[in-house]
Amino acid sequence: MPNILILGGTTEASALAARLAMRGDRAVLSFAGRTASPRAQPIPVRIGGFGGVDGLATYLRDHRVTHIVDATHPFAARMSGNAVTAAARARVPLIALTRPAWAPAAGDRWTRVPDLDAAVAALAGPPRRVMLALGRMHVDAFSAQPQHQYLLRFVDQPERAPALPDHCLVVDRGPFDVAGDRALMDAQGIDLVVCKNAGGPGAVAKLHAARGRGIPVVMIDRPPLPARRAVHGVEDVLRWLDHDADRGV
Repeated sequence: MPNILILGGTTEASALAARLAMRGDRAVLSFAGRTASPRAQPIPVRIGGFGGVDGLATYLRDHRVTHIVDATHPFAARMSGNAVTAAARARVPLIALTRPAWAPAAGDRWTRVPDLDAAVAALAGPPRRVMLALGRMHVDAFSAQPQHQYLLRFVDQPERAPALPDHCLVVDRGPFDVAGDRALMDAQGIDLVVCKNAGGPGAVAKLHAARGRGIPVVMIDRPPLPARRAVHGVEDVLRWLDHDADRGV
């Protein structure tokens, strides 16, 4: 019987967990532990890191994992790299459940940058009202541009205040809709959005809202990821589990 490890933290991971539970498959959903109160899941959950490649390979062997699904965030490059290496070392087939990247549409005013440092540098200049749609892990880097007023939106209340001298914090959990994001931007007077190219429908509302208001966006490109088999849908993963796993990584 399959014994599946899902590396999660995304809506896609939760959707896959729900389908596996419906099928009665044995599976565990692993979270990195960055969210204090993750949503309840229909399969067993583990929280925390594995201890790098060696720790993950040992986990795969010790728990007799038969398949691994990398459904982490597109910017979790280190975890994805560790998963590919550990899966090969433990001889466990791996597939990635990914989101297609966003692409600019008519009316968008994007400035694409390769990484977080470039996004910080792109904010040089006179004061603006900036929405940092990045999650809590990376906002402190923008203290290098203290002239701006920043709008932050986190899933959880942070244990310590962000290192930004002038900011407004909203604690809320998505998915968000266009009307709500438009109202938030209007209320805060936002004139620039900074975000990662996470892709998928769950966080795209801010881009539609920015387009409708003519607000420019600094878009951080995805990091390079290791070569692996990747699909975009839960049904594709299920077909792989049922028929294609013997083809390997």
